[in-house]
Amino acid sequence: MKNKLFSAVLLGSVLCMGLPSIMAQDTFTHDMKKAGHQTKEAGKDTGHGVEHGSKKVWHKTKHGTKHVTHKAAHKTDEGAKHVEHKTEPQ
Repeated sequence: MKNKLFSAVLLGSVLCMGLPSIMAQDTFTHDMKKAGHQTKEAGKDTGHGVEHGSKKVWHKTKHGTKHVTHKAAHKTDEGAKHVEHKTEPQ
């Protein structure tokens, strides 16, 4: 009788202590996987942000360069016409 009682208490204590450690191990693994996935998604979001910013800067630079080039060409034509009028024989 004592032996059965001792075995039951021992089995109960092993189950009570064993299950939380198994569950804790599962939770730890799940947490690590979740952290890995979140890190991956954060990297993707950062990459997409950099890509968007780079494209925007490239487009603005291209537009600004065309604008300045056109304006300089126009001013050059104006200056040439001004010089032409000043140097015309009267």
